[in-house]
Formats: sequence, structure tokens, C-alpha cells
Amino acid sequence: MLLCAATIVLPTIAKAQDTVKTPDNAALQARASEMVRAMTLEEKAAQLKSDAPAIPRLGLPAYDWWSEGLHGVARAGEATVFPQAVAMAATFDAPLIEQAAETIATEFRAKYRQTLGPDGSSKRYRGLTVWSPNINIFRDPRWGRGQETFGEDPYLTGLMGVSFVRGLQGDDPTFYKTAAVAKHFAVHSGPEGNRHREDVHPSAYDLEDTYLPAFRATVTQARPAGIMCAYNAIDGVPACGSPLMAQRLRGDWGFAGHVVTDCAAMVDFFNPEAHAYSRDPVDAVASAVRAGTDLICIEFGRDKSSDPAIIVEAVRKRLLPENLLDRAVVRTLTDRLRLGLPGETTPYSAITPAENDTPANAELNRKVARESLVLLKNDGLLPLAKAPRSIAVIGPNADSVDALVGNYNGTPSKPFTLLEGLRQRFPEARIDYVQGTGHVGPPLKPVPAAVFCVDAQCRTKGVTVEEFAGTAAEGKPRASRTGAEVHFDWGRPTRAQRSTAMRWSGWIVPEATSEYHFRMNLDDGYRITVDGREIADAWDPGDPPSIHNDGVTLTAGKAHRIVVEARQEGDRGDQSLLWTDMREQEDAAVEAARKADLVVFAAGLNAKLEGEEMRVNAPGFAGGDRTSLDLPAPQEGLLEALHATGKPVILVLMNGSAMSVNWAQGHLPAIVEAWYPGGVGGRAVADMIAGDFSPAGRLPVTFYASADQLPAFGDYAMKGRTYRYFTGKPLYPFGHGLSYTSFAYAAPKAAKQAVAGKALEVSATVTNSGTRESDEVAQLYLRRAGGPARHALQGFTRIHLKPGERREVRFTLDARALSTVDAAGLRSVMPGEVEVWVGGGQPDTGAPGGWTKVRLTGKAVPLPK
Repeated sequence: MLLCAATIVLPTIAKAQDTVKTPDNAALQARASEMVRAMTLEEKAAQLKSDAPAIPRLGLPAYDWWSEGLHGVARAGEATVFPQAVAMAATFDAPLIEQAAETIATEFRAKYRQTLGPDGSSKRYRGLTVWSPNINIFRDPRWGRGQETFGEDPYLTGLMGVSFVRGLQGDDPTFYKTAAVAKHFAVHSGPEGNRHREDVHPSAYDLEDTYLPAFRATVTQARPAGIMCAYNAIDGVPACGSPLMAQRLRGDWGFAGHVVTDCAAMVDFFNPEAHAYSRDPVDAVASAVRAGTDLICIEFGRDKSSDPAIIVEAVRKRLLPENLLDRAVVRTLTDRLRLGLPGETTPYSAITPAENDTPANAELNRKVARESLVLLKNDGLLPLAKAPRSIAVIGPNADSVDALVGNYNGTPSKPFTLLEGLRQRFPEARIDYVQGTGHVGPPLKPVPAAVFCVDAQCRTKGVTVEEFAGTAAEGKPRASRTGAEVHFDWGRPTRAQRSTAMRWSGWIVPEATSEYHFRMNLDDGYRITVDGREIADAWDPGDPPSIHNDGVTLTAGKAHRIVVEARQEGDRGDQSLLWTDMREQEDAAVEAARKADLVVFAAGLNAKLEGEEMRVNAPGFAGGDRTSLDLPAPQEGLLEALHATGKPVILVLMNGSAMSVNWAQGHLPAIVEAWYPGGVGGRAVADMIAGDFSPAGRLPVTFYASADQLPAFGDYAMKGRTYRYFTGKPLYPFGHGLSYTSFAYAAPKAAKQAVAGKALEVSATVTNSGTRESDEVAQLYLRRAGGPARHALQGFTRIHLKPGERREVRFTLDARALSTVDAAGLRSVMPGEVEVWVGGGQPDTGAPGGWTKVRLTGKAVPLPK
């Protein structure tokens, strides 16, 4: 019977494929519905997996939905790596970010074309469904994943989210360039260590005022193909089963795309150590699909091989109506058709592999990096009056590619660290580089080949190297040899895809007796044992490497047994064993500073310290999050010692979140926030120091003086958080950023009265009152007397002015911008006085700008959710 049904349907499907060049969205949805009607129950169930299998008789190849594109094509080899998302937000330049997203989409298409299987199948990280952007609100700077967001403000986040989605998806009314998936719906922002158990109970006010506006803007204005639901629960229900999906996402906002779970979030439904919401996997899947989830990332049962059977069982037990399963598959399949199946022609199918990682893309990347830099402090040192004869470049991020790329990143083909950027920009200067310190302890360096021995008597130098098929490092190795050191070039020279494990074993004979710390410099898992004791275990994919692990004391001249195992999937580059080099200490850095005309100290963090659900054995960090906002103590101590030399010190911060650099603010002449500035970020920072352009980036987050100024991290109430509700004195306010010139603002102009519910036009004249041409970010804030928020950003524009040039900036405030939210979560435009500020930063911060007042008349106008 099934075969007969398929025979009848197939000609219709073929006809639809013949006319796919000029369909509309309704035609593609109808085609998807026909294909679903031709599927068996088991075939439909299997399509709910993120690694969807092929159905050859329907012309449907296998497809892995999981691809990442937070700030460039991620985890798929070489690509243009733009600055991290929080740095993109710091540009306050939405059109530029849309252009960057367009470039990212082009590179996805290029890689997809290059790696598509002969049967039309695609593998993980090589597809066209991009699980980005992250539009969660960065409500607390301790959150390790805040670097992935566009900051703490709902308006800024929403506008950046809209721009990024539009860039990824293209402007064709039917076909997607790539399919954007905005995440994580909803109310998700740490702590990482509790994300699988977190049950958030936001107030109706906070939900409407803070946690949902960016999603609403992105969905209603940019129409993303997908939404990813979060790990946490909301009011007792896991987010992927939350009624918010039906009520708000699909109901109020009209979202018609697909919803995908965060990876393995389905297991949290029934896991007794997580939400324990569902009885078992069958009940869990049924409740999620009924609520509106359409696609499930990774496993959703206790045994991955049984996943489709779980869905079949849910249908047969009548826990999941089959028509709702059909609905889910139609949604996902429609989006695949809007991308174009292999062999079909779309406006984007002519993009070739040659369009990946081009020189033009690198120049755009450099522009984004330049615009993202925020000058936090400047006592006149910058820009440099003349090129220095000698520069001491010091710090853990000075020559670090990790500090460029952040997380969810690709591999830059020609990375420019800060050290390399300074060398190129100041070719005549003597540049001395000393790392001086690690991030949270002594610096790590590759273990030299000279200390390795194959045997305990050290008759033969080197280590035994064993390579295993697969990533388990078990059984008989497929190859064995003697190597000089613990080092391997994964995928070189062809950068072939690998799924491999390695084991290096031998003896290590140090020159000095000391406590040593070891780490493998790789992105996948590893473990290390010394003298039979496991000192590092970061084997599981969900447990990224910690920075220093456990220390071990080694004796000079004595042979210590060492075994290192590492796993690798993909084509990422060189991997090596690192250890602390106790001979390079603060003294060498201080001596280099004394000999130099200028000191550049590259400090901060990297994504191995702050990030997604990770283990970090270091003070000030926990689970990927931070417990302190301070610069880690080893960096702070070295910074103060460098300042004591009397030489001018520029502090360059490279990090993904706010930092409390109070001592530096009080003592140093210049501080630059560079974020994780992307593959060519070092060039951008060097250009700024030299004065090749004037900085105009603005902080998309508040830099607090201390974490002690904040409520408890796990408290999701917004009171006391972000610039809108924080009443203390920050170190640097949201919207702050200095320039190499000065700007003057005339008082903004607007009607003295306006009818509530109608749009309001506001304008202001901005003049470059300094001596250098520069970009400027004009920001508009609204204040309503008596409201919970101090004031709120509702407009901004980035402009370029020459010295003496003036320009009028204009803003249109619609009803939603002028609205307020009451305690019940109802939004309306209320009559009464509205204060409008237009300036180079927030009001009451010393930024130039001016106020005007507008009285809204008439009756209150309720707005839809």
C-alpha cells in the first residue's frame, strides 16, 4: 500500500521540481506538504533529527541542519572571521553589520558548494541553516556567553538582530541565501553551570520590557527562517515546550518558520538532574512538538539510535497527533526548499567556492574591526604624535589568535595579532615582545622537543606516537611511529576532514625543578597523565579545555612518565602540548618596558576562560562564567609593574564582556577596548594607535566598577541591572566611547505636542568641533517621569564629519518607541511629558548633547504584544 501511494505521488513531486525556478512561498509549502504526504511515519519521524537522513525515492538528500555563523562561518575551516558579536554591536552601525552578514552568507554558500556530497548530502557545519544570531539580552556581565550577544539593550539588540538576519537571508522574496536561526528563545542569559536546570520566573514587566522585544523586532521585521529555543525553563515549563511559542512567537508575532531545540535540550525535559518535567523521552518529544518545536538537535532519547522510534511511539500512543508531526516536517522541509535542494537553481546557487575568504572580505572585516574599537580613556597620548623608536609589546593577548577569534569562530587564514599589526604599522621601530604572564598564571609555551624521551633511560629522544581510527583512543592503533614532540598538524597539508584520536607517550626530563601546568593547544578534547596521575581531563566535547588544570611537580634531570591523548574532528590546524615556562617571569617584561619608548600591554581574557558551559580551574571563573569582573591578578600585577617604569603604557583589552579596570583608569594614559576583534583585529588596533583613523565605537554594555554593584547572578529581575535600571556609578557607562576630535550638539528639535500613538520626528545638528575628521555615534534616549527605567535608547546613527562640518541627524519615533510597559506587562502609549535626549552618549554622563520635551496628548493607546 505504501509503495503504491508513493508511486502515485512521485510524478506530482517531479512536476513541482520542474517548475521550482519561479515559485512563490505558497507553492514551496505546497510542494513540501506533498512530499510529507508521501513519507511513511518512520520517515517523517527521522526528519525531526538535526542530522536528517536522505529519502532517495523523494529526491531528498541527507542534510545536517547544524551550522554556526555567529561572526563568520564557524567550525568549517578557513573563513573571514569578523569581530565577535558584542564587538559588532559596539560599532553602532546596523547597515555595516548587515553587510558583514551578507558576506558571511556568501561564504556559507561558497563552502556548501565546495563540500556538497556527490549524492547531494551535506555534513555538520557545511549546510546553509545558520544558527545565529544570538539575540539574548546580556543582562549580567558575568555571563560567559554574553560575548555572543549584541549587548544589554533591547533596542540595540533588536536592530542588530534585524540587520544580521536580513544580511544572512538576502533580499529575494522566496529563496534564502542562508536560513537564519535567531536564538535562544527565551529569557536565557546564564548562569552556564545551571542552564539545564534553571527555571526562570520573569515578571510580566521584565518579560515584555527586556526579554522579548529583540525577538519581536527580529521576527516581525526580518522574518528569520528559524528560532532556537533555550535550555532553561520558563515558569516551570522547558523553553522548548513553553506556551510562549504558541502565544507570542507564532500567535502575536505571526512567526511561520521552524523552531529547533538547543542541542540536547530535549534530554533536559525528562532528565531527573535537569527539569524532570516529562515522564520519559516519549512524553518529552510529544510535549515539545505539540508546543511548536519542529526540529531536535542531537539526541532526544537515552540512545541516539532510537530517536525516530521515540517519535513513532509517541504517535502510536496518541501522545502526539500525526498531523502535528506532519506540521513540523512541512515547516522544516519548506525552509529547505527555500534554500534550494542540490541541483536546483536559485538566485544564490551561482556562488562559487572562490568567493570564500577573499581580499575584499578581509578589507570589510578590517572596517568592522576599526568601527568596533572603543577608546575608554585617553589623556592625550593617542593618537601617537610620532612613530616610536621602540615598543615593548607585552601581555597574554599580544600574540594570541585565540584573543582575536572569540568563540563560535572560523579559522582566519592570515591572522593579524596585535603584535603582528604593530610590526607592520611601525616597520622602523624596534619591537620587543615578552608575554610576561598568562591570563591567570605563568605563561604557557610549547614543551620543547629536547625534554622528551622514548624510554626512561633517555637513550632515544622523542615520544611514541599512536594514531587511532575514530575518536575513542581505544583498541589497536592504526599507525605507530616515533615523533620528536607532542605535536601534530591536523589535516595538513590538504586540510582533510578527520575523525581521529592520537596518543603520545614517553618520558619528560625537565631542566628545572618546579611545579608545572600542562594544556593541549586544541579545540577538541584531550587528557594528560603524568607519573600515572591524571592532571588534565577535557575529553568530552561539552567540556572545553581548562586553562591550567592541576599542577604537578617535576624534578630536574629525572624522567617522568607522560601520556597525552587527544581527539579531533574536522580540519582545524596545528596542535601541541603547552606548559608553564617558569624562567620567563615579570622581570623580563619589565626590562623590555624600561628599554622602550612605548609599552602596549595586551590584556583581558579569551574564550577558553569565558564561554559556554566549560570547566575552568582559575580564580574569578566558574562554569564558563565569571565570579569577578576584575582583570585577573597576574595581569593586574604585571600592569602595575610596567607602569612603575615611568614609560607610557597603553592598555589594550581583548575580551567579550565588561571588565573592572579601576586601577588602570586611575593611572594609565590610554585604555582601548578591542573585544575579540576578528582575524585582522591586530591591524585595526595598530591603525588606531597610530592615528590612521579616529575611534568611534561605543560600549553596548555597562562597565561596572565591581561585581559587588550587581544583584545575584541567578536573579533574573532587571532591577539594578544594565544602564536602564542601575542607579550606581559605573566605571564606564553604556554608550561610552571617546574620539580623537570633539563634537557639539545643538538642542534637539521636535514638536512641543504630539498625539499619543502617532509617530514623532526628532532632529538635532551635530558639529565636528575638533581638528580631525571622525565618525560620531549620535544616540537618542527617552525618559518618562515615574517609570521604572531611568531612560532608554530608542535611536542612533553613525555619521562621518570633517573638522568644522555639521550635519542634521533625524529620528522617527514610532508608537512602540514612545510606549511604556505596566506591571501587568501591557504596553501602551500614555499621554504626558516625554523627555528626549540626543547626544554622543547617555544623558547625565558628561557626553555632549541636549534635551527637549514633548507632551503627548489624547487617550492612552494600547499596543499589541
